[in-house]
Amino acid sequence: MKFENNTFISGDGVYYEGVIRDVKRSKVSLQPVYEAFTNSLEAIRIKEKIDKDFKGKIEIKIYSTQNTDQSYTFSKLQISDNGVGFDDKEFKRFNTYKDFTKGFKNLGSGRIQYTHYFDTTQIKSIYLKSGKYREREFYVSKKEDYLKKNSIIFHKKDIEIEAKSSGTILTFEGLLDQTRNIYHTLNDVNLKDSLLKRYIQYFCLNKNSLPEIILEHYVFNDKESHSTISKSDIPKIDKTDNVKVHYSKLSDDAKSIIETENHETFTINSYKLDKSFLKQNDLKLTSKHEVVENFEVNLSSLSKDEVIDDSHFLFLVSSEYLDNKDTNERGEINIPNNDIFSNDPNMFNEEVIILNLLEMEINGTINNLYPQIEKIQEQHQLDIKNLKEMFLLPEDSEIEISINDSDKKILEKFYTAEAKKKADLDSNLKSSIERLNHLDTTSENYSETLDTEIERIAKVIPQQNKADLTHYIARRKLVLELFSLILNRKLSIQNDGSRNKDEALLHNLIFQQNATTPDKSDLWIINEDFIYFQGISESKLSEIKFKGENIIREDLSEEETQFITSIGENRLHKRPDILLFPQEEKCIIIEFKNPDVSVSDHLNQINNYATLLRNFSIPDMKLTTFYGYLIGEKIEPNDVRAYDADFKNAYNFDYLFRPSKTIAGIYSNEGKDGSLYTEVVKYSTLLERAKNRNNVFIKKLTKENIEPPF
Repeated sequence: MKFENNTFISGDGVYYEGVIRDVKRSKVSLQPVYEAFTNSLEAIRIKEKIDKDFKGKIEIKIYSTQNTDQSYTFSKLQISDNGVGFDDKEFKRFNTYKDFTKGFKNLGSGRIQYTHYFDTTQIKSIYLKSGKYREREFYVSKKEDYLKKNSIIFHKKDIEIEAKSSGTILTFEGLLDQTRNIYHTLNDVNLKDSLLKRYIQYFCLNKNSLPEIILEHYVFNDKESHSTISKSDIPKIDKTDNVKVHYSKLSDDAKSIIETENHETFTINSYKLDKSFLKQNDLKLTSKHEVVENFEVNLSSLSKDEVIDDSHFLFLVSSEYLDNKDTNERGEINIPNNDIFSNDPNMFNEEVIILNLLEMEINGTINNLYPQIEKIQEQHQLDIKNLKEMFLLPEDSEIEISINDSDKKILEKFYTAEAKKKADLDSNLKSSIERLNHLDTTSENYSETLDTEIERIAKVIPQQNKADLTHYIARRKLVLELFSLILNRKLSIQNDGSRNKDEALLHNLIFQQNATTPDKSDLWIINEDFIYFQGISESKLSEIKFKGENIIREDLSEEETQFITSIGENRLHKRPDILLFPQEEKCIIIEFKNPDVSVSDHLNQINNYATLLRNFSIPDMKLTTFYGYLIGEKIEPNDVRAYDADFKNAYNFDYLFRPSKTIAGIYSNEGKDGSLYTEVVKYSTLLERAKNRNNVFIKKLTKENIEPPF
């Protein structure tokens, strides 16, 4: 076939403006380079079949200019090979969109990617015809003057020349999207890395017959650097296995997906690569010996970040089936999943490979390839089990958990499913209540209808309560675990060589210092009622407010002021750890001591705070009754009683209490005394008490059936 010189080549039955719109620009920025590189490999393979002694060679030259800030700007990229060149047959194929005759199963869409990325692609090719060499030069573009001629190819010349060998030089110029920084930063080193990753399957399978591959980076036409891809760069296949995947189709009633007897065979090649080269574990499909970049396959056997023997794993799956499924945009695979398949009426009678089944079979085979992976999966299941126990997550949840899911992601999935379930419960409850509004007490079936609605409500409410209570109890469980870690000095901050912070850690765990919101604290560890009172943590007596007013009187007499500041201190600058005010006339005083400190040395501290509050608080508070809690860990009961014999042992409860201590009303109205009840208790005792209370709720929550509240 003769192609005229200086003519636009128009495809028969092809409207190129439509083709340009239909074949989208690849999301892989280097796709045009890959297309050209693949063409060079194929041209060399064809020539190898003709000449057994032929040695192929591919050269890639990247041209850049350097900016004043030492960065680079892309100029052009040139790929040359010594393959068969574009004879009339190959050029005709190049011009025929969706040509299926080529042995490599190309669809002729690669040149469309040329036009999407570059203003002009120049191709000069020398080929052998009838014993003489000819040179063909043509251009590929989607510029307006091309499309007006319904063409993307301008054939400049085809002439006879003197030459010694065939080959092709392709040049990309005029980057259309200057934001594609990958081209401006492209050099021989990172392009080599990209080619190795993209063509790893092809390189490994053809390791002993690779062409010579040279990459060069030029700056202002001067060679800046040079790289090669040789046999030593190609990793070896670590393991190989085949897996059969059966076709699927919809059942006759179109209600389920069933497997058929027909199947396809897929080959899994496994590469164990240094983690510095392969940044994460990955599973990829391949088509025509190239990695398919734009199709996600779920690697459920191994998390992406898992490292084994300082290596990551790459699993590449190949098959004739995948080669045949490649779409017009080369590297785009079309394999439906269960949802797409079952929802597409056109597939009712069609047998196809389903992605879900393909993934399951591949991952099952991967497990068998590496026993280490099976152990990692066992640990993953144990981690999920521990997470469920920690947060009291439901065992019957149907959410899908991936091995790549972080703890946060797993919790999000559980809570999203839980929120949906709660929404359904609320909706059902609302519907029941609305139906109650329309009951007719005079109807014959009134009693029966009422009983039905009551039964529905009785089932919904406990489930709602259970969901809310689970979060509440799970949080408390975590707080108690943290309490235990602090008490046993297991936190890293307790072992970093700095000063002892145990008291502050315990104080802040129970009620943050300087906080004024007991309802948001964990005072329930001491007493469930304490979170409902007003109060404050770690503040000067003189600055504490109750209901917006200072609790210390401002009209102090000279005698009172003298007492407060006697012996060189200001007693109102003292800072009780926690003060709570349950109601008028009552005050709870809580003091924490470092676990290493003997509590017996501090038995009078709460007495002193109670005395100051009794005598100098505002009259409206009428503080007369005080409850004190002195909390530490270094407590010897007999030692406490030796200091103050009014303390008694609370047998079977592991704490000491003093029923009453008179608090002198020296400066208070009418000189009336107050009273103080005091407990001395260990942190470990509080922890055990709180755990026991919480475990009662946990046991209730983990029962399969929750009794209705009627």
